[in-house]
Amino acid sequence: MLHTVRIWDLPTRLFHWALAASTVAMIITAKIGGNAMLWHLQLGQVVLALLLFRLVWGFVGGRWSRFRQFVHSPRRLLNYLRGQHRTEDHAGHSPLGALSVFAMLAALLAQVGTGLFSDDAIFFAGPLSNRVSGDIVDAATRWHAELGQYLLLALLGLHLLAVAYYALVRRRPLVRAMLTGDRELPQPLPPAADNARHRLLALAIAMVCAACSWGIGSLAGV
Repeated sequence: MLHTVRIWDLPTRLFHWALAASTVAMIITAKIGGNAMLWHLQLGQVVLALLLFRLVWGFVGGRWSRFRQFVHSPRRLLNYLRGQHRTEDHAGHSPLGALSVFAMLAALLAQVGTGLFSDDAIFFAGPLSNRVSGDIVDAATRWHAELGQYLLLALLGLHLLAVAYYALVRRRPLVRAMLTGDRELPQPLPPAADNARHRLLALAIAMVCAACSWGIGSLAGV
């Protein structure tokens, strides 16, 4: 008998799809260049707001969205790789999946962070590029346009391959779970909070994060 458990609360699901769409759009506008860089800058601010929200939500969000659910000991990771799985491993992020989440968040934070200080001297200048030395701007620009970009693309590719593997080989519909929020598990587990109060808290946090991102972006005109 399978048990339907709410794993991903609505704020987490909205964050996930908004981040996916914004990241893809940000990559496309960077490749187009020219006037599209104006959109690239705006999308960068959206991604920054989303990342700030996720950092906060990782401490106050639903049970399975909290970072404490992602932290696993080396032994736990090794056991998982050996096939010694627990029900919890199939609920939220598995020990291996948790590492990919942290890597993706770190790569996105580095990409957006360096973008704030980047300046290609043609179409794009980050809002904080005029507040640091030229050496810092050069280093940030190199990371943002070269290594950071390729690292992010590699992680996105691995993420898509993992989703396809779980869907086609392991028969675990990860995409459906991120749409509905529910997973069918062999044992009952505590569900994530996902009520009106919970969602209002997420909205308040999102508004503060959006204001912070907008405030950083507005520094370009100061």
